[in-house]
Amino acid sequence: MAKLLALLLTFGLALAQKPIKIVLVGDSTVNDEGGWGEGFRASFGPPLEVINLAKNGRSSKSFRDEGLWAPALAAKPDFILIQFGHNDEPGKGPDRETDPATTYRDNMMRYVDEARSDGATPILVTSIVRRNFDADGRIKRDHLVDYVAEVRKIAAGKNVPLIDLYALTLAQSETLGPEGSKALGATTKDGKLDTTHLSATGRQEIGAIAAREFVRLEPALKPFSRQ
Repeated sequence: MAKLLALLLTFGLALAQKPIKIVLVGDSTVNDEGGWGEGFRASFGPPLEVINLAKNGRSSKSFRDEGLWAPALAAKPDFILIQFGHNDEPGKGPDRETDPATTYRDNMMRYVDEARSDGATPILVTSIVRRNFDADGRIKRDHLVDYVAEVRKIAAGKNVPLIDLYALTLAQSETLGPEGSKALGATTKDGKLDTTHLSATGRQEIGAIAAREFVRLEPALKPFSRQ
């Protein structure tokens, strides 16, 4: 009965043409130029509206410090998907880097709390893998795993929905292997393979993975999925 009521409510919103807003915040692996946001948006039709506010080079610290978080709340979204980690790592400079267990954790929890206080449903997203393989055809583990682990802890501790894109893209890349996964990567200006950012194929495929997970978490929105 509860599921039926949720579906009826959702269809009612669609008939009224009231948009259901989803805001994406994060770094270049989320934005439309080199991230999965483009494919995520393409996976849905009206009344879902996807607003991608992710910016290149930003971390959980610099995104807020540069005033980029305020527009996410100002949009009055129903959902905010939050993914940071790639630019929080050591070596990114004092304006960006954070410690996984302290400053990064504090930043991510603050995003969650403020989204909830503003009436939005926060959804945490773990960072996509860097498609760097070892001699055995496995993805190399780097500092990113510490940030991923922290996001999982926060999601469990604060009862926040989680899209574990790290686990999903790791499985995807290791299934494809070193050669097959090249199709997911962007090409740098000097013609080399970019194993962090995404090609048009990667943007669509990983965006679709994120969209499927979002619908799994919010099944009442399945009627608006194009997959």
